[in-house]
Amino acid sequence: MRAPVVPLRREGPGLEPAQLTHRLLRRIIGQEEAIRTIVPYVELYEAGLAPAGRPVGVFLLLGPTGTGKTRTVEALAEALHGSDRHVLRIDCGEFQLEHETARLIGAPPGYIGHRETQPMLTQAKLNAAASERSSLSIVLFDEIEKAAASLGRLLLGVLDKATLKLGDNTTVNFERSLIFLTSNLGAREMARRTRQRFGLAAAAPAPEAGRTLERVALGAVKKRFSPEFVNRIDQILTYRPLDREAFERILDLQLEELHQHLAGRLGEAAFRVMLTEEARRFLLEQGTSAEYGARELKRTLHRHLIQPLARVVLERLARPGEVVRVEPAGGGGRLCFRAGAGSYTAA
Repeated sequence: MRAPVVPLRREGPGLEPAQLTHRLLRRIIGQEEAIRTIVPYVELYEAGLAPAGRPVGVFLLLGPTGTGKTRTVEALAEALHGSDRHVLRIDCGEFQLEHETARLIGAPPGYIGHRETQPMLTQAKLNAAASERSSLSIVLFDEIEKAAASLGRLLLGVLDKATLKLGDNTTVNFERSLIFLTSNLGAREMARRTRQRFGLAAAAPAPEAGRTLERVALGAVKKRFSPEFVNRIDQILTYRPLDREAFERILDLQLEELHQHLAGRLGEAAFRVMLTEEARRFLLEQGTSAEYGARELKRTLHRHLIQPLARVVLERLARPGEVVRVEPAGGGGRLCFRAGAGSYTAA
């Protein structure tokens, strides 16, 4: 009688699939379809059923800037490994010229600079992206459309056979990796279609609008990349432009992160921040942009909320545990911070 085949499981306690999905949906706002597409690949790896001889999953994330593409990868690393720094990240904007791709694999023996050139994609660096909690490494090629064609050719073997040969003839194995490619291809056309849809009284239904954006994105991808490259991608996910409700939830999330930051940095001297509805409206009006997405809101919070809080701390306007009330200042364009020891109006 043949012994049953025992699946190879990844190391570490990890998260239950429902927990992972819940955590990602809480961190990535407005992109539920993308999250629910990515999580099953993690489940496949944890069950020991990921296909041999290729990466666990290869994803191309498309959509306008500021919609959460890169943040998805960071949030997944945070959920699996406890830190969003557990990502082997390649900024493809640094490899726009053909010869620059050699920096990823190193110069072969006999070439000038062989000993001085350290490859960026090594087995040691790939393993370092994993952790004691999970042996699944996350690799990110950010803004892949900016890279030279030689980088795309280099990735063909990685995406298909999970192997990369370096300049010194050693091999990097990507079988225990999730590979993400992000791109803004088609973003301008998607933004134009979105403005048209929201500018009409009789807008198209959301599912139909989503399919339109997907067609625009896929068309841009097929123009930029070869068929053999596209065929090696498991899932092409189009991130939707964020709406008002999504921005509201992102604001709540960033305020929660602000309180955690204050508690971590100030300790027992930490205070809490309470925004009036008028202050929330001010931040959303200043920080919401169809063109720049959530990044604009993050910059707005830094300028109008976080930077002025430094003066509140330095002037000791708030006592430990006190609530600092934030409201628009007279004349508009600024916020006023009120606490028991006084008030401060941002410049």
